[in-house]
Amino acid sequence: MDRRNFLRLAGSASASLALPRAVSSAFADDGWKTYEVTTQVEILKPEGVTRVWLPAPLSWETAYQKTLDDRFEAVGGTATAASVGPYGVAVVSAQWPSGVTPVLTHTQRFSTRDIAVDLSRPGNARPEDPAVLARYTSASEHMPVDGIVKDMSSDIVKGAKTDIEKAHAIYEWIVDNTWREPTTKGCGLGDVKFMLENKLWGGKCADLNGLFVAFARSQGVAARDVYGVRVANSKLGYKSLGKAGDITKAQHCRAEFYAAGYGWIPVDPADVRKVILEEDGGKKVDDPMVLAARKRLFGSWEMNWLAYNTGNDVSLPGSLRSKVNFLMYPQGETVAGRLDPLDPDHFKYTITSREIA
Repeated sequence: MDRRNFLRLAGSASASLALPRAVSSAFADDGWKTYEVTTQVEILKPEGVTRVWLPAPLSWETAYQKTLDDRFEAVGGTATAASVGPYGVAVVSAQWPSGVTPVLTHTQRFSTRDIAVDLSRPGNARPEDPAVLARYTSASEHMPVDGIVKDMSSDIVKGAKTDIEKAHAIYEWIVDNTWREPTTKGCGLGDVKFMLENKLWGGKCADLNGLFVAFARSQGVAARDVYGVRVANSKLGYKSLGKAGDITKAQHCRAEFYAAGYGWIPVDPADVRKVILEEDGGKKVDDPMVLAARKRLFGSWEMNWLAYNTGNDVSLPGSLRSKVNFLMYPQGETVAGRLDPLDPDHFKYTITSREIA
């Protein structure tokens, strides 16, 4: 379903709503796998009016993902679909009155296939809308593109002439100079401004790939985080780069950058650092498995993963609180305040995945 149709359906409000997505005939059948992901949320300590927001799959088709069906049910409450803000973040928004035990179920069916961009020569990719490129070269609240960001990235890309050369230099710098910090909660905060001001190069995917995006944007290269969740085990032998069944804690942020003639190019330097830290108890940077991941993750993604959105500074519909830097985890709110999505004692949810075709 394209973004306009998603917006049209977002005007409907009910406790149970189905969003069938049209599948483009331009997609070939080869390589596609179909999955079902179900999220169930329960607020254990509701106070007053309770609200919950869940990320929904990308509201537009890509070469690597197409959404087939998107259904949700809020027993005793209301639920709506919305496309939020300039990034078109697809979100399911639910609300319950005081005295009701809030339970929300969200089931998504979608197909994915691996993507790899041939970087040896320009292709015939359709030019991106200039307004879209401007959006993805702009600063956000936690991602400046001037000052120390521009100064550092200028040193990193020195001598690089093309956008691909600049992005590759930044990618290599991220892999060489950052590390995956296992004590970081969730996927990190993605607060590039804080990282640079404090010279903290450790974190998780939202931090490390966010740093790639900020450096690229500061050099005029359109780039964006893509927030999502792993849905299947890796077929490439990487135990750390996949998750099937219970994927409640399998959220993962990737990144893309744009180059004329090539289109949007997938990258994931954070997952290279994950391989170094986690595969077989840890790998050296020159281990063949690390080298293979380092080569593959500049220009390709294994699509055992569901993409949600590319948004930052997201205003949650109806929220009385501040924006969230990104919408990758379920979010909740009562009259007592915003719930911590990483605190299962107060905000309980499960996410499960299964391959269906």
